[in-house]
Amino acid sequence: MNKQTKTEALTQAATPIGTTEGYMPGFGNDFETEALPGALPQGMNSPQKCNYGLYGEQLTGTAFTAPAHQNERTWCYRIRPSVKHTHRFKKIDLPYWKSAPNVDPDVISLGQYRWDPVPHSEGGMNWLTGMRTMTTAGDVNTQVGMATHIYLVTESMVDDYFYSADSELLVVPQQGRLRFSTELGIIDLEPQEIAVLPRGLVYRVEVIEGPARGFVCENYGQKFELPGRGPIGANCMANRRDFKTPVAAFEDRDAPSTVTVKWCGQFHTTEIDHSPLDVVAWHGNYAPVKYDLKTYCPVGAILFDHPDPSIFTVLTAPSGVPGTANIDFVLFRERWMVMEDTFRPPWYHKNVMSELMGNIYGQYDAKPQGFVPGGMSLHNMMLPHGPDREAFEKASNSELQPEKLDNTMSFMFETRFPQHLTAFAAKEAPLQDNYIDCWETLEKKFDGTPGVK
Repeated sequence: MNKQTKTEALTQAATPIGTTEGYMPGFGNDFETEALPGALPQGMNSPQKCNYGLYGEQLTGTAFTAPAHQNERTWCYRIRPSVKHTHRFKKIDLPYWKSAPNVDPDVISLGQYRWDPVPHSEGGMNWLTGMRTMTTAGDVNTQVGMATHIYLVTESMVDDYFYSADSELLVVPQQGRLRFSTELGIIDLEPQEIAVLPRGLVYRVEVIEGPARGFVCENYGQKFELPGRGPIGANCMANRRDFKTPVAAFEDRDAPSTVTVKWCGQFHTTEIDHSPLDVVAWHGNYAPVKYDLKTYCPVGAILFDHPDPSIFTVLTAPSGVPGTANIDFVLFRERWMVMEDTFRPPWYHKNVMSELMGNIYGQYDAKPQGFVPGGMSLHNMMLPHGPDREAFEKASNSELQPEKLDNTMSFMFETRFPQHLTAFAAKEAPLQDNYIDCWETLEKKFDGTPGVK
């Protein structure tokens, strides 16, 4: 079938009360949805016979015995069980998609780095062939750490499907629009939105508007969750109601198809004769989700000083160390600055966490030149960084009035692990060789005179 016919073949449930355009609101909720009336069993999970001749199957995102507040699973009622969606596997090579540990002896990861947007190549690329790994951290085999990627997508996946057994993927679009047709429903994604695709979820990626480019954080560790607000209280930052999970959708379609699986950093394909997107109904709390970054409500200082950037955390993936994340996803969006007698941009610092930043649109306040939309930077653990001279001089000498940072949206993937550059990031991606020189013209201002600023 062609792309249009395939899309029309997707049968979606009528939108229930409380949903918006085929989505259900909430983060971590226990959802239930059916694309055919009566497909979802009531009062039990595994009836002797399911309606419509469906198979009951559980998809688990945590150990069965995980604490109740962390336990995640979804019951699916599908046309075929998942064992019919895989057959014999063969290994394939996706040379630009790397997993940790990936330490190239010919690459120096110690340094402050910045890249221009990775350009699209002339050949067509889909979600798999267009993935370009920039950094890796930790170890995919022990399920700790992460990787960061750029995706370059110009072509839809046709009768091709994918899932990662290694990780959940946090997708941050910068250009173009994509459709993620998943086992549990459809997510349409565009810039200024993000999506989280759980480990083990089967999906197909189609281009709605291309070319498409964006950033991906591949999380090997514990799932992303909302950060604790502490004394901030119950509101602001990212609110649960603004996250959207798709309603049930399914395909009942026979066609030769390929399923690609990422497992322990290796890629395998298997051939089947039908679409695996055949879940007619489901209930549970393990599901894909999208979020509109424009609904993020930042909080900050209203008298003096510049708070830690962690106050802008949207999602966090915890580690075994309290307060030290496997990954933090941090958003720097439009906001008001009103602090008195305060250096307002991010201050100079040297951090135990490794910080990879990406620019979605606009201008970042600490780097007014060179950090362009689609570009990214890396400041690895315990390497000093901060504003360039232009930003420092402006912030140090401006008349401090209430000021709105406008036309800006950047983000940070922050991890407790050092991030190692791939050969692609070091040798093929458009690295700005002169980035390190942005601090070269900072002046010595000390003159030994007390009380002089």
